[in-house]
Order: sequence, then structure tokens, then C-alpha cells
Amino acid sequence: MATARFIMGMLCILAFCGNRLPDRHLLSTAINVNQEETVLRKRIVAIAMGELGVRELTGKNDGVRVEAYLKVIQLGKGHAWCGAFVSWVYSKAGLAQPRLGWTPSLFPFRRLTKLPLPGDVFGIYFPALKRIAHAGLVEQLSSDWVITLEGNTNLKGSREGDGVFRKRRHKRTVARFANWIKQENKS
Repeated sequence: MATARFIMGMLCILAFCGNRLPDRHLLSTAINVNQEETVLRKRIVAIAMGELGVRELTGKNDGVRVEAYLKVIQLGKGHAWCGAFVSWVYSKAGLAQPRLGWTPSLFPFRRLTKLPLPGDVFGIYFPALKRIAHAGLVEQLSSDWVITLEGNTNLKGSREGDGVFRKRRHKRTVARFANWIKQENKS
């Protein structure tokens, strides 16, 4: 585990510094930020995993837990809640953002990433709606697959489901990934 953290720290440093070697202070700062981010990402995934099995009360976007998710984005029962679930998880992890329920808003250009990490947000595009219409959290990547933790879905992966599920989605089915963690660490 320590070796993996060291390698991740070094990759972070190389990405930040390019071809020049960093000084010692920058080296220790980059590794510490990476460790903090890794801990935060693990916390986000753990919080989302703790919600697996939550179900709507009557199948109409309601129930105590679902309404708690919706409250984070200032909506009441009856609203679609996949984005609210993402926002709720981030709030429980101590992050100020996102607080968005409209799924396309979870993917502003400055947050997009091509290399998703655990805790990042993923979005599914629905051609009939001509927009991203479902979102959730990346648990892990496994070859060409993304293991996800998502609310308001079901066993079939619907965007209007009845609970919180772990899903296995092919990378090709994911339209966007967003990193809402990176800028939080900078502020």
C-alpha cells in the first residue's frame, strides 16, 4: 500500500512539474496532498457504500433516506434524486460542492476528467432526452468497466429506479466523468 501511494505521489509530481525535478518542499507537499485526496476519495466511496440497499418507500421518489438526499439540494419528495444522492454523499464527506440535482450541471468543463478515480462523478447520456440524465459515483475501474454506486436506479440500471445500487457499467456507456474533489483541496 505504501508503494502504491508513493507511485501515485510521484505521478502527481511528474504531472505537475513536467520534465523538471521538483525541490524537496514541493515533493513532500505533492505527496501529502495526494494522500489527503486519497483519504477523501476513500471516505466518499465508503459513505456511498453505506447507502447500498436504501429503497424508496412507495416507488415515487420518496422515503426518509431519499428525502434526506433531496433536502441537500433543497428539493422535496417526488423529484428524481440521482444527482441529490451524489450531492448528499459529498456533503457527508465534508465537501461544499456539488449541491446540484440537475444532472447536466454536474459536468462543467473545468471539472471534466478522462482518467476517473474512485469518488469521481459519472454521467450517462440519454439520446431521447439529448442530455446527461443519470449520474452516480465511481467506486473503481476494472479494465473496460466502471463499478459505480448510484441512487435512483434499479437492477437494470434505469435512471428512474427505486434505490441505491452498485452497478457495473462499460466505459463506453459513460458520457462524462467529473472530478469535484480536486478544487476542494486547493481552497
